[in-house]
Amino acid sequence: MNADLFTALHTPLTAVIVLLLGAIFLFIQNKLRMDTVALVVMLAFCLSGILTVEDVFAGFSDPNIILIALLFIVADGLVRTGVAYQVSEWLMHVANNSETKVLILLMLSVAGLGSFMSSTGIVAIFIPVVLVICQQMHISPKRLMMPLSMAGLISGMMTLIATAPNLVVNAELVRTQAGRFDFFSFTPIGLIVLVLGVFYMLLARRWLASPEQHNPQETARYSFNDLIESYQLHRRIKRFVVLADSDFIGQNVEELHLRANYGLNILAIERWKRFRPIFMAASLGKEEIRHKDLLMMDISQPDLDLSEFCRAHHLELAPIRNVHFSEQAKSIGMAEITPIPDGSAVGKSAVQLRFRSHYGLNIIGIKRNGELLQGNLAEEILKVGDLLLVVGQWKLLQQLRDKTKSFFLLSYPSEIDKAVPAASQAWHAIFAIATMVVLMVTGVVPNVVAALIACLMLGKFRCIDAKSAYASIHWPSLILIVGMMPFSIALQKTGGVDLAVDFMIHTVGTMGKHWMLISLFMLCAVVGLFISNTATAILVAPIAISMAQQLQLSPMPFAMTVAIASSAAFMTPISSPVNTMVLGPGGYKFADFVKIGVPFTLLVMLVTVFCIPLLFPF
Repeated sequence: MNADLFTALHTPLTAVIVLLLGAIFLFIQNKLRMDTVALVVMLAFCLSGILTVEDVFAGFSDPNIILIALLFIVADGLVRTGVAYQVSEWLMHVANNSETKVLILLMLSVAGLGSFMSSTGIVAIFIPVVLVICQQMHISPKRLMMPLSMAGLISGMMTLIATAPNLVVNAELVRTQAGRFDFFSFTPIGLIVLVLGVFYMLLARRWLASPEQHNPQETARYSFNDLIESYQLHRRIKRFVVLADSDFIGQNVEELHLRANYGLNILAIERWKRFRPIFMAASLGKEEIRHKDLLMMDISQPDLDLSEFCRAHHLELAPIRNVHFSEQAKSIGMAEITPIPDGSAVGKSAVQLRFRSHYGLNIIGIKRNGELLQGNLAEEILKVGDLLLVVGQWKLLQQLRDKTKSFFLLSYPSEIDKAVPAASQAWHAIFAIATMVVLMVTGVVPNVVAALIACLMLGKFRCIDAKSAYASIHWPSLILIVGMMPFSIALQKTGGVDLAVDFMIHTVGTMGKHWMLISLFMLCAVVGLFISNTATAILVAPIAISMAQQLQLSPMPFAMTVAIASSAAFMTPISSPVNTMVLGPGGYKFADFVKIGVPFTLLVMLVTVFCIPLLFPF
C-alpha cells in the first residue's frame, strides 16, 4: 500500500490531486463563483495535458446535463402557472392554527413538489408562506424554517430527477455498464427518511425556539405600516413640494443627479390630476418634474442640511405620515427581498448591479443580522442573509419574483400574492408533467426525451414562453457540474480511483459490507462540507462503483448510498443553498444547524446503511 502511494505521488495523479485540493480551497474561500472555479479547472486540465480536449468538454454532450437543464424549465412551468403557490395556499387553509399540522403538511408538500422541481426553487416559494403562517400563529420562524430546509433536502431523495446528484450517480452506473436506477428507485428510502425527518423535527423544534419565543421583528411584514416601522423609514423618507420657481421643473429625475450630488433618491412623484392625486414610481428616472409635484425622497446622508437644500432649489418640506404610503398602494408597492446564495447579487452593490435600471426598483432599507444599515445603501456590498426593502411598481415587483437567479421575494402584500403569469394554464402544466413522469416510469423513451416532450407541451399550452424558459435555466449549476466532470475522468485515468478503492478496501473491507457503506456515507458527508453535493457525487460515485466491482458485489447499493449521502447536507448552513436561504429569515446561527443537523445526519446514515441492502441486495 505504501509503495502504491509512493508511486502515485510521482505520476500525473499528483497534479490531479493538487488541482482538486486547489478547487476545494477556492470553494471554501468563496471569493470566486463556483462556476468560475469550474471553468478554471477545465482550462487547467486542457493546458496540463492530463486530459484531452474531448475528455474535458465531454460534459457538454452528456444527455444528463441536457436533462437537468430541461428540468429547470419544467420547474419554472410549475411556478408560472401557480401550481406551487396553490399548494402553499392549500397548506395554509388546511393547517388552520395547529403548529404540528403545519409542520407535517409543510414537510410533506415541500418533499412532494421537490420530487419534480428544484429544491432551491421550492424552498424559495415556501419561505414567504412560512413567514405568513408564523405571523398568523404568533410563533417564531425558527420553529418552521429548518423543517422547510430539511424537507427541501429530503425531496432530493424521492425520485431519480429530484436532484442532480441522483442523475450523476445513475449516469456513472450506465457508463460503467453496472446497471441503472428507475424513476422511483429512490422513493422507498426517501419516504423512510421523510417520515423520520417529520418525527425528528416534531421533537427537535423545541431546541430552536419555544412557541412563546416570538419576536415580531423576526417575521415578515405584510402591511406598509409594519414595514415603515420595521425599517424606520420616517428617518430616511421626506416629502418635498416643488415651488413655481424651482430649477427642478422641466427636468426628469435622471437629469437632476440628486443621488450623486446630495445622496437623495426620488422614490415616487405625487401629482394632482382631475381633483385627485396620482402616484408614479420614479425608479426608471424618465419622469419629468412639474410645478406643485410632491416628491418622496430617500435621504442617505443624515447630515444633509434640508433647509439649505430647499432654499437652493425652491422646494418646501411637507409632512409625511404612514397614510401617504397607503395612498400610493394602488400603483406603487413595497416588498422585502434577499439575495439568493451563489447568485450574481452577492458581493456586489446596487450600483454595480445597476439595480434600479435593471429591475426598476429602489432599495430603501437594508437589514443585516437584524441591524438596520445606514448611509448610502446603493453603495453597500450585499451579503447572503441581507434583507432588502424595495419600492416600485407592482408589476416590476412581480417580475422580480419571477427572476429568482439573483433575488427572491421574502415578503410581499397580499395584492400580488396570487399574481402569476399563466395562472389559467395550471391544469395544462400538471398534465404535461404527469406525461413526463409516465414516460420516465414506463421507459418508453429516454428520460431526456421525456423531459423535452414535457417542455414542448408546456410551451404549446403557453405555460412558459421562450424567454422565461431560457431564463429559468440555472447556468452556473450546469457549468459547475460540467466543470467537475473532468475530475472523475482524470482520477480514473491516472489511477486515483483505484488508489482510493484500495485504501478503503484495506481499511474497512474486512469489517463487513455495512461498514463499507458507512465509510462511503461518511466520505460524502465530509467532502460535502466543502463542495457542492453534485460535485461530491461526481467524485465519490466512481470510487463506490469500483469498490463494489473489485469486491465482486452489486454496485447498486454502493451507488445508492452515495446518492442519498450527497443529499444529506443537513449539518451546516453552507452545506447547501437550501440551508443558506433560510438562515436569515429563520434567524438561525451556525450552531443551530450543527445542533439539529449532525444527529439527523447520523440517523439518516443508519437508515441508509441498513435499508438500502434490503432493497438492493449485495
